[in-house]
Amino acid sequence: MNQKMKNLLQITPLKITLFVILIALALFLTDFKFLRLVELKTLDLRIASRGDLKPGGETVIAVIDEKSLSELGRWPWPRTTIAQLVRKLKKNGAKAVGFDIVFSEPDINTNLKTIDALSAEIKRSGVSHSGVIDLLRRKRAGADTDVILASSIKDAGNVTLGYFFHFARKGSDQELAHLTEQRIAQNARRIENSRYSMVNSTSGKPSDVFLPHAFAPEANISVLSAAGRNSGYFNALPDSDGSNRWSPLVIAFQNNYYSSLAVSLVQSYLDFPNLSLNLEPFGAKSVVIDDIVVPTDESGQLLINYMGPPQTFPHYSIADILADRLPKDTFSGKIVLVGATAIGIYDLRVTPFSSTFPGVEIHANVIDNILHQNFLIHSSVTRFIDVCAIILFGLILGLLIPRLRPLTGMVAAFLMIVAFVVINFFVFFSFNTWLNLIYPLITMATIYLGITIYHYFKEEREKKKIRGAFQYYLTSSVINEMLKDPDKLKLGGDKKDLTVLFSDIRGFTTISEKLTPEALVALLNEYLTTMTNQVFHHDGLLDKYMGDAIMAVFGAPLDQPDHALRASRTALAMMEELHKLQEKWKAEGRPVFDIGVGLNSGDMVVGNMGSEMRFDYTVMGDMVNLGSRLEGINKEYGTNIIISEFTYEKVKDAMCCRELDGVRVKGKLKPVKIYELLGEKKNEAAFKDLLEGFARGLALYREAKWDEAIAAFEGVLALRPGDYPSKMYVERCKNLKENPPPEPWDGVFVMTKK
Repeated sequence: MNQKMKNLLQITPLKITLFVILIALALFLTDFKFLRLVELKTLDLRIASRGDLKPGGETVIAVIDEKSLSELGRWPWPRTTIAQLVRKLKKNGAKAVGFDIVFSEPDINTNLKTIDALSAEIKRSGVSHSGVIDLLRRKRAGADTDVILASSIKDAGNVTLGYFFHFARKGSDQELAHLTEQRIAQNARRIENSRYSMVNSTSGKPSDVFLPHAFAPEANISVLSAAGRNSGYFNALPDSDGSNRWSPLVIAFQNNYYSSLAVSLVQSYLDFPNLSLNLEPFGAKSVVIDDIVVPTDESGQLLINYMGPPQTFPHYSIADILADRLPKDTFSGKIVLVGATAIGIYDLRVTPFSSTFPGVEIHANVIDNILHQNFLIHSSVTRFIDVCAIILFGLILGLLIPRLRPLTGMVAAFLMIVAFVVINFFVFFSFNTWLNLIYPLITMATIYLGITIYHYFKEEREKKKIRGAFQYYLTSSVINEMLKDPDKLKLGGDKKDLTVLFSDIRGFTTISEKLTPEALVALLNEYLTTMTNQVFHHDGLLDKYMGDAIMAVFGAPLDQPDHALRASRTALAMMEELHKLQEKWKAEGRPVFDIGVGLNSGDMVVGNMGSEMRFDYTVMGDMVNLGSRLEGINKEYGTNIIISEFTYEKVKDAMCCRELDGVRVKGKLKPVKIYELLGEKKNEAAFKDLLEGFARGLALYREAKWDEAIAAFEGVLALRPGDYPSKMYVERCKNLKENPPPEPWDGVFVMTKK
């Protein structure tokens, strides 16, 4: 697999962001059922949170409530009672009356049955007296409550009758067995006055495929249908959760389009202006009543802008209306909806405000929305805005989170989500515009979660990589600190102020010749383990083993301001542990060896060095090379630990050091002062005479006062017999006395060996 393909398949925060956005858009455009239902619930929350709105006042409700049932008897009432209600409403000035009730069967009337039975008996007996027959005819007309109701409806001239459509196919429901083709045709004729008179389109091919298509109407009986000025269906088409958020303003039936009860009532209230349907290739666009344009979705439904909870619109008990217990102007110029609120009749619906919302009051909300053009806006434009919101907020969050720390990113994501919710609610409350809430929120939440998971696994991989790379070179405490903040480890070269430590075994070749391979390996492993433990104990980085030599670094990969002091203490601890090992090896009869340690501090290049396939974390530079030279210089001065002047300046207040010389190492022109590290400052008293005597001798040596210098160094040897640097200077002074150095004398010793 080539590099380009690897890069293409590599997961990145941007790819996660784009993938989530594409999935969200796909679900949004296909109207994923579950998320749509969740969005509808958030719409309910926004409607309920907005609070109550004040209706326009044109619409009131005459209710069949518990009080009416108590006073007037159980439902259904005699049609004469309904006729009396129609007359009362007309008398009290109602502008339009609509029934959220259908009278699909003749009234059950015992008086009428008695008269019909008597007429039949007279006819069978052969009585043909014209006076008797005329009397029976008049009595029958007075007893026919359907005719009485029809007469009152016709006289009122302002009644809109309600009916409903069946959507089940014949044969699929036994309850529709009565709907013969003849019956369906009769009912179709009875609802003709609710048809849209005009169907307009800007295209030559309007489509009603998205409209609800009915199987058959359940209309009022013929005598009532003929008396009513117009009619309208009161079907409700709830969402999948049973809540009524939409009102169907158009239903298709037998190549015609019919208006709802609310639309027909508005038409009646406005004195029957033109009623038209705008139908486009994508479905319904709007319903137009005079100059009022009512927006719909493609299925001809209006998103109901509920004014408030039940009884936001005035409810008046029919019992009170019939008993004249209300002020005379209660219904003057009003639209009066007649419907049931009594629990026993069960015309209660689920809405955003209540799970027991009177169905008749839903029509009242629709009427008020239309009359005042107070619509909830949800259209192709808002869908386009929703798409933009999904993309925009998703991209902003997806580009922002990778650039922030985890806690900051979490706060930023939370604030973005809160800001979006606030904006969404503000637009809804201020502009009656329904913008999608769920999809942008889910997009942002998923992007944040996806990037967080990505970062988690990435950090785990980095931690595993770091732990694997450094477990043999660093103490676990240092590794854990690096894992807390991997940014502290900058991969690649970086210039830093560090201290490097080199140690080497003296005469290792000679020792190795005396031991078997197994014994040599055991001895070396014991020594290296002990020395490495001291490096780790002082949080140093074990750079590498070079045969019997050790290279360690202090101050990397984690910053250690006291790196020189750590390195110095490590060197002293190594010598202390070596002395213990020497005693142990003597007791075991094994060879004993000594070591030299060199320390240098300064700017070095540190980082992962090597190829893409294999690399080491190490240090490079002149200061590293000088540290290696200092380790070797121990052989010249018979010392164990030599530090450079650069390290000395960093530790002089904490460590006791003896200036040994100024040397010019091989390959370098500039001389460097070197010091022997003796111990910590707290033990300085033990070295006081040594330091003073040696410093005096060194000063005389540099002044080329050979005899005085020899005397000073011999004085040191008297205090500390076997002090190799003092012996060396005695010999060096004697040689220089016999062979004086060229003028000017700078006191610098030139190293000819590495």
